Amino acid sequence: MASFNKVILMGNLTKDPELRYTPNGTAVASFSLAVNRRYKQGDEFKDEVCYIDIVVFGKQAENCGQYLGKGHGIIIDGRLQQRRWETEDGQKRSKHEVVAQSIRFLSKRGDLSKDAKEALIDDTAVPSQSDHENDVPF
Repeated sequence: MASFNKVILMGNLTKDPELRYTPNGTAVASFSLAVNRRYKQGDEFKDEVCYIDIVVFGKQAENCGQYLGKGHGIIIDGRLQQRRWETEDGQKRSKHEVVAQSIRFLSKRGDLSKDAKEALIDDTAVPSQSDHENDVPF
């Protein structure tokens, strides 16, 4: 049986992206995304916020590091993954995150520069997971 793993999110960055490079030179950006949901309960509206960790590789990671900051809105198309590791004292840890395959920048109060707008058009060659299996960026 085939499986399907696709995530589409729209939200705002909770802080500036953290850009770093793997030992072989691949750019990796990570940040947290706040996704809001408004719903009605009885006669009043309630807001619920979900914070989701995002990781992106390659040229898109560099574009995120250069053009995005806290509060910027984005739309992400990607997949969910679980990372597992063991701490120095032997405790097992895990974390779910979204690996972004494409990111669309939304304007922060309508003020994207021309360079940033051109950067969002560049959705070229998102590396596959196999390209990064041996490059753990932490």
